[in-house]
Amino acid sequence: MKIAFIGLGNMGGGMAANLVKAGHEVRAFDLSEDALAASSDNGCVAFTSAREACDGVDAIVSMLPNGEIVKAAYSNDVFGAAPAGAILLDCSTIDVASAREISAAAKARGYEMVDAPVSGGIAAANGGTLTFMVGGTEEGFKRAEPVLEAMSKAVIHAGGAGNGQAAKICNNMLLAIQMIGTCEAFSMAQKLGLDPQTFYDISSVSSGQCWSMTSYCPVPGVGPQSPADNDYEGGFATALMLKDLRLALEAADSAGADVVMGEKAAAIYEKFAEAGNGGRDFSAYFTELG
Repeated sequence: MKIAFIGLGNMGGGMAANLVKAGHEVRAFDLSEDALAASSDNGCVAFTSAREACDGVDAIVSMLPNGEIVKAAYSNDVFGAAPAGAILLDCSTIDVASAREISAAAKARGYEMVDAPVSGGIAAANGGTLTFMVGGTEEGFKRAEPVLEAMSKAVIHAGGAGNGQAAKICNNMLLAIQMIGTCEAFSMAQKLGLDPQTFYDISSVSSGQCWSMTSYCPVPGVGPQSPADNDYEGGFATALMLKDLRLALEAADSAGADVVMGEKAAAIYEKFAEAGNGGRDFSAYFTELG
């Protein structure tokens, strides 16, 4: 399959490389010359124009920073340049309203489109073990699935347009809440005289266990390898978690949903980011607890 890939950042670069490994011809575009060079090293064909990258392809995958950039990319570079039969897949994490607006615009131009944000950080993007939450029609999902499978461990249809984004922000709000609780529990355990490994051994097989503990422990040297073992570098940056929390609060407000814990988590990560920790993994909140 011939695939255009727009946006080759920390996540997109690894995703595009995995499409190449799966045997697809990947036509890559990014504003960064370094990202384009890296994509070439990974077997992609680099383009300096997104419109040119979209010419004659079977699918377009985008991984971009926010809704406004996604809107501009599709309006200016994809619509009209991509063949009418191409399937469009936006894997960015953006607000639900924008995802539905872009999907409607694509439909009006005769394209089938899905929103397919991901769960999993840089390591999962590089390893091809992401989870994709897909919003769109049943036909769109079936056409997108073979593309997404090359980059994933799971591809799940969440419902209509925008539902992929809805699932992503709900999931990440829950993750943020769990991580704060995990950090606080480990900090309290240490202050009460419990060895962190001992507390992990107990809680990881008890009712307090959660992914933030068993797969992504915020304490160095405890549990499986995680960003905590690399001075909280890599993984999922606090600034990105804060972005997702803000999207979640915006969606909650529009839907009339009560998210008290989500609001508290956003306030905590806002303060943590403002203290200069935006680039550190979100589990680094543990270091603030003394």
